[in-house]
Parts: sequence; structure tokens; C-alpha cells
Amino acid sequence: MLSAIILAAGQSKRLIKENKLLKIYKKKPLINHALNSVIKSKVSKIIIVLGYESHKVKKIINKNKKIQFIFNKKYKKGMSTSIKCGLNKISKKNKGFIIVQSDMPFIKTIHINKICSSILKKKHLVHALKFRKRVGNPIGFDIAVLSKFKKIKGDYGAKFMVKRLKNQTNFIKVNSSKIFKDFDFKKDFN
Repeated sequence: MLSAIILAAGQSKRLIKENKLLKIYKKKPLINHALNSVIKSKVSKIIIVLGYESHKVKKIINKNKKIQFIFNKKYKKGMSTSIKCGLNKISKKNKGFIIVQSDMPFIKTIHINKICSSILKKKHLVHALKFRKRVGNPIGFDIAVLSKFKKIKGDYGAKFMVKRLKNQTNFIKVNSSKIFKDFDFKKDFN
């Protein structure tokens, strides 16, 4: 079994007076772009970590039986708290997990499935998408990496583990860096 943790607790600080996950992009809320790709993937369980404006975000999320919600009461202390919160819901019986940013609308099911296939081969601890020299999210992990996340703090995320475990990472080539684009500013939605 593989699980995905979707990080949806952030405060959208760079988008003044708006929650970017609620903002409409191509006729649907931003969060539903990445989420739909994960729902259609080989992932069997999706843990959505909520925080800032959790009720509003939960309300606009596409419903699916794979989804489990969790609230991160420490979301103001950075991304690492959301990752740890999500990891608490990962079963040790899992073969691995994928950490997905909710503000990346160009992530496709094919990318998630490539990470899933790589995890299932059991040859590496980390499974990261790469375009030329750029590594980006989402990033997959063997279940053995679970305990290594206990020490992260602040705004450190999955990429931090790629740096720490570079020699044990399978870099999965992608055709464009566009998939790594996250939405932070008003101009990103145009």
C-alpha cells in the first residue's frame, strides 16, 4: 500500500488577504488540481493536512473514499509540522509514501504513478522528479525513511530529505520544469 500526504495547511502569506487553495484556476479551486491527479493515481490512501482556514478548504475539496483529513494545530510553525502531522497517519505496513504540495496544479497522475512504481521497486529510499538539474515536488519515500522525518523543524520539507539522502535517491526524469511550478502570487493565476 502507498499513501500520499497532501500539504494544505499553509497561510498563503504571499497572496494578500486570500487563501490561494480556494482561488479558482482554470474553473476549479487550486487545491483540486493536484488532488485530482493523486485521486486518479495508484495511491490507496490520501491524507490531507489542513490548518489555515481548514473549514473553507475542506468544504471545496473534491470528495473521495481514499481521502482522510487531519488538522495540524501547529501549522503556523512551518511545513515540517504538517509533514509530521500527516506521517502520524501513515501505517507501518505501507511500502512508502509521497509528499505532495497542494498549490502545484501541473502535477499529473502520470508523475504520481512514476513515483509509485519507483517506490514499489524497493531499490531506493527516496524517489524524486527531476528536470535537468532541478529536483521538485512531489517526492516519494520508502517507509524506512519515516523515522528520519521526526527531526525536521520549521519550513523544511521533502526536498531537505533529498539532500540528506542524495546517494539513496532515484531521480525520475520528467520532460518539463513546468510541473514544479507552485502558485504563490496573484500573477500565477493569470
